[in-house]
Amino acid sequence: MTTPIAAAPFTELWRGDLLESQHHGHAVICNGKGEVIRSWGNPEQIIYPRSSCKMIQALPLLTSGAAARYGLSTEQLALACASHNGAHIHIDRVGHWLDQLNLGEGDLRCGAQKPKDKDVLYDLIKRDDSPCQIHNNCSGKHAGFLTLSQHLGAGPEYVEIDHPVQQACREAFEETTKESSPTYGIDGCSAPNFACSITGLARAMGWFASAHTRSGRADDAAEQLRDAMARHPELVAGEGRACTALMRDMGGKVSVKTGAEGVFVAILPEQQLGIALKIVDGTTRAAENAITTLLVSLGALDRNSPSAKAYMTAPITNWNGIHCGEMRPASGLVF
Repeated sequence: MTTPIAAAPFTELWRGDLLESQHHGHAVICNGKGEVIRSWGNPEQIIYPRSSCKMIQALPLLTSGAAARYGLSTEQLALACASHNGAHIHIDRVGHWLDQLNLGEGDLRCGAQKPKDKDVLYDLIKRDDSPCQIHNNCSGKHAGFLTLSQHLGAGPEYVEIDHPVQQACREAFEETTKESSPTYGIDGCSAPNFACSITGLARAMGWFASAHTRSGRADDAAEQLRDAMARHPELVAGEGRACTALMRDMGGKVSVKTGAEGVFVAILPEQQLGIALKIVDGTTRAAENAITTLLVSLGALDRNSPSAKAYMTAPITNWNGIHCGEMRPASGLVF
């Protein structure tokens, strides 16, 4: 029997002189040819990418001709890849998108979710109102699903596994990861989430990163999606979020995307590299720390940038503002 490859130490929490906590994970960096350049932990670990793969799920929106037919903007493409805060810049645009399709909030299948944006949340509370599906962090992705479904003339239950929209998503997922997905789970927004290895996910990101070196409908779609994300970082996540902060500090040269349960990916077109990582215990703080560390190590992110200081070597303070310790990357993650 083969001994499972252990996860590698990724993120350390120091309080005073004591290592108080430690997060472990798996990570892979692939080039545009799909070759593994560097890895940590078990590169063949099977995971759910969760929301980190939204740019893959958005590919059929473009390759089908739906995006061109409806004249979708770069903002809409960014929202199709987003896990947004539910701020007005997000929900207003999703609402207009649904109007463009002659559809409404009731046509979404993502479920109602309390917005992360405090202004919108407080406004709902003041009005004694409830969140709706447009507030869902995945409503942009679902607007994209509805656009594709309408273009295909398919039925309204677009999150069902045998629906043409999800069949197209699975095909795109397996083509970009170069793997046959062994299973799928239902995501928080009710859409299927196909499993793959961490290498497969990194391979897909490397494929996105090198799209500009190839010619083809899928390659053009990949280039449009990754560039839309980098051009509109505020729409991909929102204020106070790592995705937005990191992309801003990298000046639109790199696209990054988080996923639930400690997943993070990055697309680096100039270096034609893709990164995928998974924190074993599913902790977001460790995923943010790890992706920031890898971006700094690759020279894509300035070590002295605000986001690097916030996520790579973040100070730990208590309620009195006293500096108590530091979150930092494990030495084996830095190269």
